[in-house]
Amino acid sequence: MSYNINEKGYYGEFGGAYIPEMLYPNVEELRQNYLKIMAEPSFQEEFNALLKDYVGRPSPLYFAKRLSEKYNTKIYLKREDLNHTGAHKINNTIGQILMAKRLGKNRIIAETGAGQHGVATATVCALMGIECIVYMGEIDIARQAPNVARMKMLGATVIPALSGSRTLKDATNEAIRDWINNPVDTHYIIGSVVGPHPYPDMVAKFQAVVSEEIKSQLLEKEGTENPDYLVACVGGGSNAAGTYYHYLDNEDVNIIAIEAAGHGIDSGESAATSVLGKEGIIHGSKTLLMQTKDGQITEPYSISAGLDYPGVGPMHANLYKTGRAEFIAITDNEAMKAGLDLCKLEGIIPAIESSHALAVFEHKKFKPDDIVVLNLSGRGDKDLQNYIDYFKL
Repeated sequence: MSYNINEKGYYGEFGGAYIPEMLYPNVEELRQNYLKIMAEPSFQEEFNALLKDYVGRPSPLYFAKRLSEKYNTKIYLKREDLNHTGAHKINNTIGQILMAKRLGKNRIIAETGAGQHGVATATVCALMGIECIVYMGEIDIARQAPNVARMKMLGATVIPALSGSRTLKDATNEAIRDWINNPVDTHYIIGSVVGPHPYPDMVAKFQAVVSEEIKSQLLEKEGTENPDYLVACVGGGSNAAGTYYHYLDNEDVNIIAIEAAGHGIDSGESAATSVLGKEGIIHGSKTLLMQTKDGQITEPYSISAGLDYPGVGPMHANLYKTGRAEFIAITDNEAMKAGLDLCKLEGIIPAIESSHALAVFEHKKFKPDDIVVLNLSGRGDKDLQNYIDYFKL
């Protein structure tokens, strides 16, 4: 079977476009054009040139020698933290700004949680001279202050979401409202593999550069394109989608998705969607999401602003449901400790999102000759205050 999207915009039973009529023209315009535009040689040329000369790709595939020794297995880190702006998010925003230009849009809106997608969107809007509005939950604005400052320096307007839990879910709601009110001139750059079709597929395709590079880099280092395991953290799931993309249908490669357990799966303060979620519709697609018995969305919690989303992208919901991927939930404490471990063993300060993925080695035993490729999705500059407060540094 294939774990890729089908022609109707579904991964198995998840996906689709559940949208208000007001949004139909916007989403339909994108759906009809995205594959065509992405296939144009001029688009490919511009996209690849910017990835190379502006983002700094390919990002290295680094053999983490001391980490590997500690866990007695072969650990490679895909260094997305070395991209311009500090995370994988820029791969997608470069692609989408080029898409927006070709669709004649002159105003960009975005939502952001950890702020990395907001920064990446503000960056490409500055690069292209296009107006940029970023919606961000009031709580996230407080805990990701350096990224808010970056967005403003790059010329973006940051609008706080003051409703609900005042985090990513609410910022997304505000962005969708804006889009409904400004359908003609505005393109909504969604930052993850969520939202109505074609967004999950389009974002995954822009992030697929990650697994494309892993294949050739691993071939050079290990003589095989296939790792034994791929590991990535999953909030909405774009870094994971990019890591898995070229391996989805290759069942020789095991896939591990790491979710945020917050204070523990049963604590009432968690974001472990696979365990706690049921089928439902959020932000325009059918997926797994955390909800009450009567279908109200439950507030997620994680120390990481990029993982506290109550749902998960439809690709990942399908990987979970079919058993293609193993999902592991990691608590705040486990993630923070794993992040500090990487600092001390390898001299790399990871984003707290990526630290969740790094905690996999305390949960799962790998064989000495296993090749484990882990996506280090972002760097920890934005999280220094969290690290300071947590470890009383």
